Amino acid sequence: MSAGAGWGKTTLLAQWASRSRRPFAWVSLDERDNDPMVLLSYVAVALDRVAPLDASVFEALASPGVSVEATVLPRLSAALTKVECESVLALDDLHLIDEPRCRDLIAALATHLPAGLQLVVATRGDSAIPVDAIRPQALALEIGADELRMSEQEARQLLRAAGVESTAQRISELLERTEGWPAGIHLASQTPEPGAAPAGGELASSRDDDVVADYLQAEVLAHLSAHELRFLTTTSILDRLSGPLCDALFERRGSAAMLEALAHATKFVAPLDSERRWYRCQGLVREFLRSELSRSAPQRERELHARAVDWCAANGQPEDAIAYAEESGDVEQVARLVETFALDMYYSGRVAVVEQWLDWLDARGALERHATLAVLGSMLAAAQGRSATSDRLAEIAGRARQDRELPDGSASIESWRMLLRAKRCRQGVAAMRADAECAVRTLSPTSAHRPHALTLLGIATLLAGDVDGADDLLSDAAEEGVALRAPGTAAVALAERAGVALEREAWAGAQELVDRAIGLIESTKADAYPSGAFIYATAARVADHDGAAERAGELLTRARLLRRQLTHALPYLAVQARLQLARADLARAETGDAKAVCGEIEVLLQRQPELGILRTRAGELRRSLHAILEQAPAISTLTAAELRLLPHLDSQLSFREIGERLYLSRHTVKSHAVSIYRKLGVTSRADAVDRACALGLQ
Repeated sequence: MSAGAGWGKTTLLAQWASRSRRPFAWVSLDERDNDPMVLLSYVAVALDRVAPLDASVFEALASPGVSVEATVLPRLSAALTKVECESVLALDDLHLIDEPRCRDLIAALATHLPAGLQLVVATRGDSAIPVDAIRPQALALEIGADELRMSEQEARQLLRAAGVESTAQRISELLERTEGWPAGIHLASQTPEPGAAPAGGELASSRDDDVVADYLQAEVLAHLSAHELRFLTTTSILDRLSGPLCDALFERRGSAAMLEALAHATKFVAPLDSERRWYRCQGLVREFLRSELSRSAPQRERELHARAVDWCAANGQPEDAIAYAEESGDVEQVARLVETFALDMYYSGRVAVVEQWLDWLDARGALERHATLAVLGSMLAAAQGRSATSDRLAEIAGRARQDRELPDGSASIESWRMLLRAKRCRQGVAAMRADAECAVRTLSPTSAHRPHALTLLGIATLLAGDVDGADDLLSDAAEEGVALRAPGTAAVALAERAGVALEREAWAGAQELVDRAIGLIESTKADAYPSGAFIYATAARVADHDGAAERAGELLTRARLLRRQLTHALPYLAVQARLQLARADLARAETGDAKAVCGEIEVLLQRQPELGILRTRAGELRRSLHAILEQAPAISTLTAAELRLLPHLDSQLSFREIGERLYLSRHTVKSHAVSIYRKLGVTSRADAVDRACALGLQ
């Protein structure tokens, strides 16, 4: 569906979805989705809600540095072939996706749709789908403005629903002058008399379209008093309106009464809650008024933004405050606000919000002038497995100035820098322990960073072999983490203590600790953070020991999805998580998974060999696995390429189709398959799949 703004594309999609017997996987796109990995993640999640997808899709999406075209897309395509129910994938506002790789991915999806899946896109421009290529095959249905144009009956229904009764002649005149544009008719329904409207097109260009401007001024806004129009124009910078916030813009009282009056007299302003504390202005009207304000009074617009920032910051709305500061382009004001609010947001689980703020500042060079923000950025990047970004920001943190008082009350930025060095563990366990000790000693007792420093000190102490001392430190860290509102940190400390309990075979104590850890991360929506891989893998071992095999399987699936984001950026936690995963895999006789995880541990230890007792633990695990593999030598001889092919053998795809998904030739796929048959001692695809399952490879 391709048509301008206000032609009812989204409405049509919604009506179709509500009446269809097929489930809809709906993705509403915006500018932030111009990233191939982000785009495919949203598509995969939407499809998974309709029918569960193979876990390998999400493993690939969670893997840092993985090729979208060579790995993620083929896995998604292969997973879709296994979905049995008929469904529809709807991509709304596709015109907001302009990144070439993203559009190529959409085109690839469109041309390789499995049977039973229909793709529908709504856009204001071209669709990215190669319609010219598939049109001759009658595989596409195209809907444009001509099909979306309102009929006389539809216009009458819309007007009647808005409480407007009109004669057949007036409706006919309205349709003629609007050319059936639904948005124009909708606007007309909100005026006392249906009037003229623009002849289609996008309102986004209204500032350059005299016809649309004249219509809005003459037919929509003319029914407002000068005072009301001034009020709406001034408040057009706001996403949401409240009496106190609008009072702050005008520097006088009375806005609440004005909002109530406007909501009662017009449909341009509508309440957002039952208490009628918050309102919104209709999007099309607000857009027009905002453009008029920007054009006629840019200095006043900046002043209004500053007032909105101050009010939101003082009234517990930091996200709105920072959003308005970003709109005004005041980099230093944004930096000051982020310094004030980022720490609480970071430790309360709002990591994605903090990342967005820091990315905005980083793009404008502000981190060089604010060491605290560079430290936070480096720690966040490390926690998300983005080692190169963490390295770059750590370097900035080491030289950046810090002229303002530290937001946590600590005396010196050096305590933050030592915390960062301990977290990244680039110089081994001994240096990590020394840095963490110094951070604990110098951070403010009320700093939300202190539980983090205590946890790192506990981990370093554990890796140095002092188990009892580590357990005491981790107990303090968990307690302080809860008290200082750092639940994610407390959860990691609890999971580390559970790991200690497992080493001592204190299973009941481990159960209590992992239950508390999972409760903390799930209650604060931090269960998707990479550190969850360690927590869930530890909990899976406990569940397996208690005979809760199904629960253990669920926990292992979560851990596997998250482990790819635990990279050498946090080497100790990455190895710890994989050790727990591999031990759980061996307990469940999943030797193929255990072998893959052991390989990842070896790579991590090559990059950072100074991880104390973790090298010993890895050696013990490797010897246990070797003893098992001696009884199943075929597992150890399969190459990485053959392991990638193996899941596709359990499908109805031909070798040619598998090759398309793996970006390999049919001949290469056949060669890999023959090699798999030989190594597994079988002669067919079905037998290979059965043998792989028996060996724990599937």
